[in-house]
Amino acid sequence: MADIKYYDVILKPVITEKSMNGMADREYTFLVHPEANKSQIREAVEKMFEGAKVMRVNTINCQGKNKRRGMVTGKTARTKKAIVKLTADSKEIEIFSGL
Repeated sequence: MADIKYYDVILKPVITEKSMNGMADREYTFLVHPEANKSQIREAVEKMFEGAKVMRVNTINCQGKNKRRGMVTGKTARTKKAIVKLTADSKEIEIFSGL
């Protein structure tokens, strides 16, 4: 396994209706590196977003979908999502504030 730095862990935020409803409970959803573990995700969120304190991290492994183009079949890349719950006394994450 390669050494993953904290700035390589979080790939992008997930913007869906369900993830927006979770923001009321201070739960934020991110697409993360497939090899990252929960402690690496916690460290990355706390370092990248000033004042954010993580209470818990839940992860979801999503397998790639089967795709076909004519006779050729293949799979899309596998992904991993992380749902990060912040403590009550931590600051909000700024990238979600304007949505």
